[in-house]
Amino acid sequence: MNLADSHCHLIYKGLGEQQPEVLTRARDAGVVAMLNISTREREWDEVIAVAEREADVWASVGIHPHEADTHEHVDTAKLVARAAHPRVVGIGESGLDYYYDHSDRDRQRASFRAHIAASRETGLPIIVHTRDAEEDTAEILREEMGKGGFPGVIHCFTASGAFAEIALDLGFYISISGIVTFKNARDLQETAARLPLDRLLIETDAPFLAPVPHRGKTGEPAFVADTCRFLANLRGQSAEDLADATRANFHKLFAKTLSSPVIPAKAGIA
Repeated sequence: MNLADSHCHLIYKGLGEQQPEVLTRARDAGVVAMLNISTREREWDEVIAVAEREADVWASVGIHPHEADTHEHVDTAKLVARAAHPRVVGIGESGLDYYYDHSDRDRQRASFRAHIAASRETGLPIIVHTRDAEEDTAEILREEMGKGGFPGVIHCFTASGAFAEIALDLGFYISISGIVTFKNARDLQETAARLPLDRLLIETDAPFLAPVPHRGKTGEPAFVADTCRFLANLRGQSAEDLADATRANFHKLFAKTLSSPVIPAKAGIA
């Protein structure tokens, strides 16, 4: 299989300390593309540096909704400026998280809209995090789409089938994580089985959410192969075909991956 892990955190604890080994295991498992996601401004330089070193790794710049309260200074202009780096291919992750409410909800919504504006301005996809916030997420996406189109993906999808239809109608892709392999994920499994193949991505969200049979371990990009096999069986297709389709979808959505050169770290754009 030749796989794309559309969402991982290679600098996080559990992966960052053994990054060369993690990348080797991923490549040995057939992973040929990885998107290294940022969630705080202080991560941007390090996330980009990994993408500068590794030909099969790209970067995003963004602020997680948990961090919205401490990042009021990160506006659309700052996101757009950093997204100009040739190895940055996405905006986010951003969105709404009403499950933990680590940041004020108004601040989360304002940050989300700033990220959407950056996506619209750059043409780079927004990587959307939404948890217990379907109604507001859908409302914001619809409102913002009315101001001008922008590409995007709902990452680590765990929402309802109805929300999936809304996202698809807006032109979004949907990314399925290892959660789909969990025994208690029946609703998600039903939704994932019927998602259109041309809008489907797979991810690990490593180091989180390791799929069965690795549940309880530190997640890593190599495990996207297990999610692919499970999802393929669920959908009644071969794992190889699903890997090929989701990898092609990854490069179609994150189109900058097809043209962004590897840059030696010392020559990178800070």
